Amino acid sequence: MVRNKMESDANGMKQLCSALCQIRDAEQMEHFLNEIMTLAELHDLTLRWELMRKLSQGVPQRQIASEMGISLCKITRGAKILKNKDSITRKFLIRKKVL
Repeated sequence: MVRNKMESDANGMKQLCSALCQIRDAEQMEHFLNEIMTLAELHDLTLRWELMRKLSQGVPQRQIASEMGISLCKITRGAKILKNKDSITRKFLIRKKVL
């Protein structure tokens, strides 16, 4: 049963990623995300993105935790992602000159 769930999750993720890649307009993307996600899910996603941006700009982890009211554990995870030279998130932030 777990294997089928994992396969189903992987298939669902591929389909979701394919759908997201087809949306080229920021306004349409915003509408799409508002349609498929709850307010809490959107909040978590935007919070995660903001912490990644702050980390990429060199804001200290403790300052981020204090300003955003989130755990150092979440921030440390983000920092590890940005330290990985193969990280897609890191490459995206560099390409968009957010770093």
